[in-house]
Amino acid sequence: MKGILLHGGHGTRLRPLTHTGPKQLLPIANKPMSEYCIESMKSAGVTEIAIIIGGIGSQKVKEYYGDGNQFGIKINYILQDFPRGISHAISLCEDFIGNEKFLVFLGDNIIQKSLNEFGSEFEKSDDAATILLCEVDNPSRFGIADIQNGQIKKIIEKPKNPPTNLAVTGIYFLTPIIFDIIKKLKPSWRNELEITDALDMLLNEKHSISYKMITDYWKDTGTPEDIINANKAILENIIPEFKGEKDSTVLIEGNVSVGTETCISNQVKIQGPVIIGNNCIISGDVIIGPNTSIGNNCIISGGTIKDSIIMNNCEIRKNVNLKNSIISSNSTIMQNNIKNEQVFLLGEGTKASF
Repeated sequence: MKGILLHGGHGTRLRPLTHTGPKQLLPIANKPMSEYCIESMKSAGVTEIAIIIGGIGSQKVKEYYGDGNQFGIKINYILQDFPRGISHAISLCEDFIGNEKFLVFLGDNIIQKSLNEFGSEFEKSDDAATILLCEVDNPSRFGIADIQNGQIKKIIEKPKNPPTNLAVTGIYFLTPIIFDIIKKLKPSWRNELEITDALDMLLNEKHSISYKMITDYWKDTGTPEDIINANKAILENIIPEFKGEKDSTVLIEGNVSVGTETCISNQVKIQGPVIIGNNCIISGDVIIGPNTSIGNNCIISGGTIKDSIIMNNCEIRKNVNLKNSIISSNSTIMQNNIKNEQVFLLGEGTKASF
């Protein structure tokens, strides 16, 4: 089975984190969120992926994933010149897909369930599509499936009065029939070709759409809060390991993963779950965690960091007190004598002093 991974868009709700790169490369537990998507696609039997790129940082996507060899998959890149909708992005891949069934995955969707069973069932089925649904607390934010007697009757984009709370996730098993459907679509009010419209047209033309429920974890990481929550969920399953160095004054509680050549000393306390990357220096009465990710090559001395994401090559000194924060790569924070918790969203290369 082939796959399509949507990696474009402008990530406006995540600015300033996305000023210098796509949101799908933002790290969750020290790994780009779209890498989790690729792992999920592989679990469904996908062996070749077309990554749709466009907008800021497309070259960064190519640099990170390359030809896909190191990720155990073959990768092609297809340019979408402007965000014109999910259906438009899918239409660009008609030649790539050919006559095969395929899987579409939005690059900002995180799940923790293997798709092996779903992929296998879809390959054997006569359905034109299988969509993954998840119960949500705020259904008016999502495309919603109206289900009656176990059958999908209609799919509605962000309804004001949702008939159910079953959100259409950004994960779709499709057949080449969808390409003919997309050619009939008209742009929506936001001038995009909507995937919900395509699916609804499939239903109206009497094609069968089945559904599967995600009953454990699914997150559409469209906001900073979503990313922090996803980071927490991934860290809950972290495997503890310590590849660095520490002195006898360091206290570690819970599940903690520490990378190679990282040195931790001088009264540091780490409350898991926490992941710390390679080549970090952490010392000087620091409390890290819980639910915190520290990237590679970071220097941290003094303060408290919890429920936060610190990306690569950051320097945090003195009495910083961070919570629910995301600090982009190559940033520096210097803070003195501020005891109240601070919430920061800092773009790449920020220099902050207080």
